[in-house]
Amino acid sequence: MILSSASATVGGQVPLLVAVLSALVYAVAAAPVTAIERLSAMALPVGWLLHLMALVLDIGGWGSATPGARLGFAPVLSMTVWLVIAVHAIESRLVPLPAVRRWLAPAGAVVVLVAALFPGESRQYASPFAPLHFVLGVGSYGLFGAAVLHAALLDSAERRLRSKSAAHETLGIPLLQLERLTFRFVEAGFAVLSAALLLGYVSTAQWRWDHKTVFSLLGWLVFAGLLAGRRARGWRGPRATRWLYVGVALLLLAYVGSRFVFEVLLSRPSA
Repeated sequence: MILSSASATVGGQVPLLVAVLSALVYAVAAAPVTAIERLSAMALPVGWLLHLMALVLDIGGWGSATPGARLGFAPVLSMTVWLVIAVHAIESRLVPLPAVRRWLAPAGAVVVLVAALFPGESRQYASPFAPLHFVLGVGSYGLFGAAVLHAALLDSAERRLRSKSAAHETLGIPLLQLERLTFRFVEAGFAVLSAALLLGYVSTAQWRWDHKTVFSLLGWLVFAGLLAGRRARGWRGPRATRWLYVGVALLLLAYVGSRFVFEVLLSRPSA
């Protein structure tokens, strides 16, 4: 009995240790010191791999006595940032963006630690479609997260351009190409979100108009309006990015926000 308890305690410390190691490596990747630029660039993929290991341990319930996946607000947020870093890693092979690395690395360090500290309650899902619904939902978070990253770059470049700064040279990517990439991610995220909502509706025995449903549908409507406005009226610049930010905020309230309230503020699992 004592040996089993000790083993569970040690097992419960493993995800935290991996998360701390990942955060430390991310801190190296975020370092603004020019002398270690090459080391910083190499640190990001290493931190990303450790981040993945931490996610697997957290969500898999490593060290937890209760079977089932732990899908609280923090692991979902952590997965979202992990996916955005993955997108950046692919893009950086074509267009080096060291400044973006210094944005993403601190974000990765924060979310991997928060996920280790707030892993959420273990849950077992009755519906066989639940895992697919969850994967689609998190996938849409990641795609919209990548869209927000590109939109922030776009807004920053346009501000510099208006102030007569060489924004296109600083970013290393033309503004029109950056804008197209932003909305490619919005379109992909909208398609995946639509599939997640449709699957949730089809696979749910009784549809409930709870906070998650309402905020998710509101977010979907905002993204639909954004894409329609861009296609019909050519929306660009701050008007388009504001719609994007509002839609992402609604999606965060739908799952991450509601889970945060239940798990941290109310200290009980959500329905």
